[in-house]
Amino acid sequence: MSARRAYGTGTLQVVGRSWIGSWYGPDGRRVRRKVGSVRAESRADGLTKAQAERALRQMRELDRPSPTPSERVTMERAGNDFCQRLELKGRRKSHRLTVASDLRNHIAPFFAGKTLDRIRPEDIERYVAAKRKTLAVKTIRNHVNTMHSIFDLGLRKGWCRVNPVKQADRPTLNKTETRIQFLDQAELEQLLASSYPDDAFGRIEPTLYVTAAMTGLRQGELLGLRWRDVDLDARKIRVVSPFVRGEFGDPKSAGSGRSVPMAERVAIALGELREGSCYAHDRDLVFCHPETGKPLDRSKLVRRFKQALDRAGVHRITFHELRHTFGTRMAAAGTPMRTLQHWMGHADSKTTQIYAHYQPSDQEADAVDRAFR
Repeated sequence: MSARRAYGTGTLQVVGRSWIGSWYGPDGRRVRRKVGSVRAESRADGLTKAQAERALRQMRELDRPSPTPSERVTMERAGNDFCQRLELKGRRKSHRLTVASDLRNHIAPFFAGKTLDRIRPEDIERYVAAKRKTLAVKTIRNHVNTMHSIFDLGLRKGWCRVNPVKQADRPTLNKTETRIQFLDQAELEQLLASSYPDDAFGRIEPTLYVTAAMTGLRQGELLGLRWRDVDLDARKIRVVSPFVRGEFGDPKSAGSGRSVPMAERVAIALGELREGSCYAHDRDLVFCHPETGKPLDRSKLVRRFKQALDRAGVHRITFHELRHTFGTRMAAAGTPMRTLQHWMGHADSKTTQIYAHYQPSDQEADAVDRAFR
C-alpha cells in the first residue's frame, strides 16, 4: 500500500506492520528507512498516516546539507553547555551531578567524533541497544531524555536541524510488577537487637535504622534532619531540607516537604539520642557524625548498614528499602493510600500503589466465599 505524496517528497509505504519511507538523498542515492510501526488495535503505540508523514519529513530533513563546519558541535561540547544552563536554571546539585556523570561516562564517549548534525535516529537506537547490556531500562531512558534536551538546545543554537531522539524508538519499561524488598517485623527486630560496634557511629546506628524503618524518610531526608524539625511532644517529624550529594537542598518534589507521624518507640529512641549527644542544639543535625557534628558520609552509612544486616542474620536489602518496610507495614495496617502518599512524600499517587497489595483484604476474600457458597 502506498500513500500519494507530492512529487520530490519521497514515498511512504506500509510493509507488513511498518511504515517505510524512501527518498533521494543529497548525493543522489535512494534512501529507504523504517519510519515507525503502523498503528493498529493491537499496537496503540504505532503511527497514524499523518504522524508517519510528519516523521518522514523530519527524517528527510536529516539528509539535507549540514551546517557549516564552524557551526558543528560535538555531543561533549553541547553537553557541557547544557550542564551550565541547568546550573543557571537553579536545578538541584544532585540532578546536575547525575547529568554530568551520565554525559562524561556514557553519552559523550559513545558519540565521540560525531557532531550533533550528523547523529541519526538509528545512532540513538544503537546507543540504547549497547547500554541495555549493562544499565537498567529506567537509567537508559534518563540518558535518552538528557540527549533529547541537548538536541533541543542544539536546534535553538543552530547546531543541528532536527532532533533525532524524537524519531528513535525508546526502551520500554517492563510494567510487570516487581517484588519490592523490605524487612518484615521479625527481621526488623532482629536488626535492632543485634550487637553494634562500640564506636562513635555504632552508638547512633540503632536509632537511625528504627527511625528510617518507622517513618519512611529517605536517606537524604534523614541526613538533613535537624533537632528543630523533631517535635517529640506532638510526635511529628518535619521534612524540610534533605542532604543530598554534599549539599542541603529543597525537598525532592512538591509533596516531599511534609510532616510525618512519629511512633512512641521512635520518639523515645530520638530523645535518648539527643540526651547523649554533644550536638543537641535545635540547629544541629540529628544524625550527624558524633565527633564532628557534620553530616554523615553516605558511603560509610551504606557500608555499615550492610554489615549490620549480616550480623543480624537477615537478608540483604538496601538502606533505601527500609522505606519499603514502612510503606508495607502502614498499608497492611489499613492506612489509606492517599495518607500514605503524603507521609512518604510521593509526588505521584501511582508510586504509592506499589503498597496497595499489602492492604487488608478480608472483605474481598469474604466476597469470594459468598459468591461460591
